[in-house]
Amino acid sequence: MCGITGWVSFERDLHSESATLDAMTETMSCRGPDDRGSWINGPAALGHRRLAIIDLPGGRQPMTADTPRGTVALVYSGETYNFTELRRELAGRGHRFTTNSDTEVVLRGYLEWGEAVAERLNGMYAFAVWDGRHDKLVMIRDRMGIKPFYYYETGDGVLFGSEPKAILANPLARARVGLDGLRELFAFVKTPGHAVWEGMREVEPGTVVTVDRNGLRRHVYWQLETRPHTDGKDESIAHVRSLLDDIVRRQMVSDVPRCTLLSGGLDSSAMTAIAARQLAESGETVRSFAVDFVGQADNFVADELRTTPDTPYVHDVARASGTDHRDIVLDSHALADPEVRAQVIRARDIPMGFGDMDASLYLLFRSIREHSTVALSGESADEVFGGYLQFFDEEARRANTFPWLVRFAQHFGDDSDVLRSDLTAALDIPSYIQDSYDTAVAGIQRLEGESDFEFRMRKVCHLHLTRFVRVLLDRKDRASMAVGLEVRVPFCDHRLVEYVYNTPWSLKSFDGREKSLLREATADVLPKSVYDRVKSPYPSTQDPKYALALQEHAKDLLARPSHPVFDLVDRDRVTRAARHDAPQITQASRRGLERTLDLALWLDLYKPDISLS
Repeated sequence: MCGITGWVSFERDLHSESATLDAMTETMSCRGPDDRGSWINGPAALGHRRLAIIDLPGGRQPMTADTPRGTVALVYSGETYNFTELRRELAGRGHRFTTNSDTEVVLRGYLEWGEAVAERLNGMYAFAVWDGRHDKLVMIRDRMGIKPFYYYETGDGVLFGSEPKAILANPLARARVGLDGLRELFAFVKTPGHAVWEGMREVEPGTVVTVDRNGLRRHVYWQLETRPHTDGKDESIAHVRSLLDDIVRRQMVSDVPRCTLLSGGLDSSAMTAIAARQLAESGETVRSFAVDFVGQADNFVADELRTTPDTPYVHDVARASGTDHRDIVLDSHALADPEVRAQVIRARDIPMGFGDMDASLYLLFRSIREHSTVALSGESADEVFGGYLQFFDEEARRANTFPWLVRFAQHFGDDSDVLRSDLTAALDIPSYIQDSYDTAVAGIQRLEGESDFEFRMRKVCHLHLTRFVRVLLDRKDRASMAVGLEVRVPFCDHRLVEYVYNTPWSLKSFDGREKSLLREATADVLPKSVYDRVKSPYPSTQDPKYALALQEHAKDLLARPSHPVFDLVDRDRVTRAARHDAPQITQASRRGLERTLDLALWLDLYKPDISLS
């Protein structure tokens, strides 16, 4: 796992720009603390920071291959889980390998198949190839968008990087955010390709972007497709389990210490239990880690989203699977620490506003990194198998908008009035969301003979797998890589995603519960308590001390009336929220304070040019 960056300029020789390339590369030192490398050849400059996972001595980058027609150079971030099979196939075609790394397999695969190598990869990856044979740059991103990848067109080429900060380190890139960027920050819709920063784009999931002297071209090599599902219930359950066994076995391969993230929910528990059973075959024990908050188990208050605390279920799984388990217990002081908040914003490059859930994820990963370098996560199972409340909410199912937005304010607090009223009017976020939704559903294919209800549920599933999940995958990647931890997501294996997506909703919920297929496919390895547990999302602290700390930080901000954040947010609203009794502070007020503090720190750290016209 690594950070990649680069610069292609068809009208100049970039040898004189090594200092700029170094600056771009160093922005991602957290993503790759083990090594750095750079390569410049005429119009192309590539930079790499490495987190060594596979073939520790042999996987250095940029990696090159000399051919009679020119040099081909690669910078690669991610993991290819089927690299052993691909290596064998390539060796049979005459390729000779000098390392044991998956990076060399990808490079040799490109030499053999060109851009079509992407269709053969099983994994999470973002990589760029400078093909000196044709003077072109090829950028490829994995199917689900697990690994981030951004680019910025210039007058004579392109800049690229794993994160926006790498691109923004180049003087050619302007740190500018316009109305559409602000809309993206507040709409919670994750428009494909949108990067918030003006002029910057994402390489979209499942896409190849090619840049040469004739310009930039995009090619989609994978997308969710509608196909008939012919397996019955028992066959579907058995196939899901077979896939999970194979996926977990592949993703546990590592030359460094690995572990699992365990929440006590169905997803992470099933994954941990399968991993534990597999490793036990070779006498190994799975390490598992869970997040908790001081006093949460004793003082937990149930609500519509979270009916039970995680810890008892976590411990049930740890006992049943015999894991080497550790709880990471966080206090409110750490969660509200402005420096932690700043680290989260530096990791994301934008203020996304998840508040304590962002901070706790970052702190959890930072603690895990002291013990492991690779972690498996249960992320995305809810999107794949149908685990959220909105999948079962008739109003959300029928809504002419993104299903998760129907009760978002009710569950997480409405921060729609945190901005100044004139800015709110200019943004017109409801129209932005509606346009985004209309675009998102336009291309969803209906199966011949599919009922109205099944097609409606297909659309709900499709929206979660192509929009909602990308927000969470980006959050997970940035928070983990900020501390040099590689997080793998077994439930994003494209074979599983394709199979379950095309499974009718009647099979996904055959017993009337969420994630029926996953529950039954892993019933033999789950404690009964977890098998019976209702879905509970990632935890949030209930300690009033956290809200009190937010209020104190907001008062400090209010004491700086000239701060540019007040060009964006409603100062009176912040003042009212800062004066509330902390134990009685509403979810909306708390969320508004988190948003405001995030925006203020972002403005301090990045000093973006905000264009409101």
